[in-house]
Amino acid sequence: MDAGNSRGSGFFVRPDLVVTNNHVIEGQSSVTLQAGGNKYTARVMSASPAIDLALLQVYNANPRQPTLRLGTAASARPGEEVIAIGYALGALSNTVTRGIVSAVRETQNNVTLIQTDAAINPGNSGGPLLDRSGTVIGINSMIISKGQGLGFAIAVDHAVSLMNGRPDVSTTTPMASLRQAIGGPSEADTTREKGAEDYAQVVEWAARNGNQIDASWQRNAKLCVASATSTSSDHPWFALLLPNGVKMAVSNLYDCPGWLDTTKQNAAEIKAKMDEAGEAARRQGVYPGTLREIRQKYRMDWSGWN
Repeated sequence: MDAGNSRGSGFFVRPDLVVTNNHVIEGQSSVTLQAGGNKYTARVMSASPAIDLALLQVYNANPRQPTLRLGTAASARPGEEVIAIGYALGALSNTVTRGIVSAVRETQNNVTLIQTDAAINPGNSGGPLLDRSGTVIGINSMIISKGQGLGFAIAVDHAVSLMNGRPDVSTTTPMASLRQAIGGPSEADTTREKGAEDYAQVVEWAARNGNQIDASWQRNAKLCVASATSTSSDHPWFALLLPNGVKMAVSNLYDCPGWLDTTKQNAAEIKAKMDEAGEAARRQGVYPGTLREIRQKYRMDWSGWN
């Protein structure tokens, strides 16, 4: 299955209907399917991020397309042999791996997961987990990379509910529930951490460009700056960001108006990007104290940032 920048697996439950993971097709309205030697286009008919499942309606479906029989996770027993099928690594079609059911788990948000030691590789997402009779009991969905043999399939019962127009409701994704269960960071924590990393990248960029303004200020301020408002910061040119913060001196030795205009533009660009990054970080839940520590690390702390 080719879904823009993502590749994954799926399986036919009717000649014109395919089940896959939501994270495989997320952000797409249609995808390209390959089944044997045939290619199809399918539209995203229904998707549920809460249970990480999606249904695809196939255009110009082959009425003789083989389909899989759906069972229930209730029949899964620890130690039972299972088979995972998928498009491993987005390149190796019809890859089959074998393992056992390690456990059947219920997340805090009532999503049933089948834990298995059958290898689930990138690209396998959305493929079927079959019992020994060839009946689908789960949809291969995720692995926990810090352990070995920790693969998880979403119970096929949730796909049946989605097909019947009654998608199960969950307040968080299955992967987020797993992280919480093993003591990992929550989705909010992960988002907050990513927001802090993005903000730090912008502050680092601002510091590099600010150093260039520092050098220019040291060379020309004695000739061109009559007075500058104190900003209680490491960079006197921050005064350019205040209304009437800098009073220009008159010099016959240098083009002070041109230099000051250029420096103001460079300073304004830094402020615009700092303010934009700060707002984005706050929306991602980054704490004000964390933002301040990042600015202090790069000597860019100032009360004037929004």
